[in-house]
Amino acid sequence: MKALKLMTQSGRRGIRWVFLGFAFAGTVVNYLDRQTLSVAAPVMRRELHFGDIEYSRIVAAFLVAYTLGNGLSGFAIDRIGTKWGYALCMLWWSAASVLHGFARSAMSLGVCRFLLGLGEAGNWPAAVKLVSEWFPARDRALASGIFNSGSSIGAVVSPPLIAWIVLAFGWQTAFFAIGAIGLLWSVLWLAFYYTPHRSVAGPAAERPAAVAAETVADTIEAAPMKPAVLIREPFVWSLTLAKVFFDPVWYFYVFWFPQYLSTARHFDMAQIGVYAWIPFLAAGIGNLAGGAVSAWMIARGMPLMTARKTALTGFALLMLAGIPTVIVADFRVSIALASVVTFGYCGCLANMLALPGDFYPRNVLGAIWGFASMGAGFGGMLFTLVTGLTIQHWSYTPAFIGFGLLPLVCLAVLFLITFPAAAARARVNQLTAG
Repeated sequence: MKALKLMTQSGRRGIRWVFLGFAFAGTVVNYLDRQTLSVAAPVMRRELHFGDIEYSRIVAAFLVAYTLGNGLSGFAIDRIGTKWGYALCMLWWSAASVLHGFARSAMSLGVCRFLLGLGEAGNWPAAVKLVSEWFPARDRALASGIFNSGSSIGAVVSPPLIAWIVLAFGWQTAFFAIGAIGLLWSVLWLAFYYTPHRSVAGPAAERPAAVAAETVADTIEAAPMKPAVLIREPFVWSLTLAKVFFDPVWYFYVFWFPQYLSTARHFDMAQIGVYAWIPFLAAGIGNLAGGAVSAWMIARGMPLMTARKTALTGFALLMLAGIPTVIVADFRVSIALASVVTFGYCGCLANMLALPGDFYPRNVLGAIWGFASMGAGFGGMLFTLVTGLTIQHWSYTPAFIGFGLLPLVCLAVLFLITFPAAAARARVNQLTAG
C-alpha cells in the first residue's frame, strides 16, 4: 500500500492503470452483489415461497431503482466529482446488499433490491467519467472494455462462489460477505484516488502525457448543460433509446439464465455453480476484444467513427446466436451459444461506452451515461416483466427468440439517429474550436 501511495503522489503516467483497476474491481463487486440473488434464487424461492411472477417483480424492483438511480447519479457525480461520487454509490449498494440477508418475504426482498438498484446505478457514470479523465480518445474503448469486463468477471466468479457459500453457510451469509467486500473497496478508493486536474498530488503540469487532448471534444470545458437541454440533444436521447433495446439482452442472461438452467435444463445448485459462469467468461473476453478491435482499426488509420461503427455492427450481429440457444438439445451447445451472445454484447458495449467521450466534454459525460443507463434500466424493467409472464404462460423459447432479435433494433437506432447526430456534433466542435 505504501508503494501505491508513493505512485499516486508522484503523478506518474502508469497510475491511470491503477485507477482503472479500481473501476474494474468496483464493477466486479457490482456484479457479485447483483448476481447473488440470481444464483441463490432456487434456494430462496423455496424458503421464501415465491414463483416466476414474483421473481420477475423482484428483479423489476431493482431495475426501477436502477433507472431512477442513473438519472440521479450521473448528474451528482458530475458535480461532486468522481472520487466521492463513486465512493458514496459503492457504500450505498454494499449496505443494501447486507440488508438482503435479513429479508423474510418476497416483498422485503423486493425492497432490498430497490435499494441495491439505486446505488449500483452509479458505477457506470463514475467509471466512464474516470476513463475520460485519464485516457485519450484512442484508448477509451479499450479502457472502457477493461473496466466493464469486471461485470463479466463478477458474473463468472459469482456462480461457483455464491453456490459454495449458500451450500456451506446459507444464502444470508452470501449477501453479508459480498457486501463487506464493497465496504473494503470504498476505504481503499478514498485513500488513493485523485482527479488529475484538481489534486494537489497531481497538478496539471504533472498530468500523464497520455491524457493530452486528442479530439476537439477533449479540449472543450464549457459549463455543464442543464438536464432539460442535454436530453434534447439527438445523440443523447437516441443513445438512451438504443440502450432500451440493447441492455435487456444482458439482463436476461444475468437474471434468468441460472433460472433457465434450473427449470428447463434441470440443473441443481452444484451444476449451476459448475456451468453458469461460462457465458460470463466469454463476456469478459468480449469486453477486451471490443476495445482492442476498435483501437487496432484506429491505429491503422481508420477514422474514429468508422471504427466504432464497424466494431458495433460485428459484435451486435453475434448476439443473434441467442435464437438457437433454447432450441438445441445438448446443454453444452446451448451454453456455448449463450457464450457467443454475451461475447457479442460486451464487445459492442465497450464501444458504446466510449462514444460520449468522443464528442462531448468531460463535465457532462456522467450525465450523458446516466441518461443512457436510465434507458437500459427502463428497458430491463419492461422486458423483465414481459419475460416473467412469457415463461409463466408459455416457455423460455419465445423469450430467447425475442432477446435474440433486440440487438437489430438497437443497431437501427444507432445508424439512423445516433451516428448522424454524432457527426453533426463533431462539426459543431470543429467550428467552436476554430
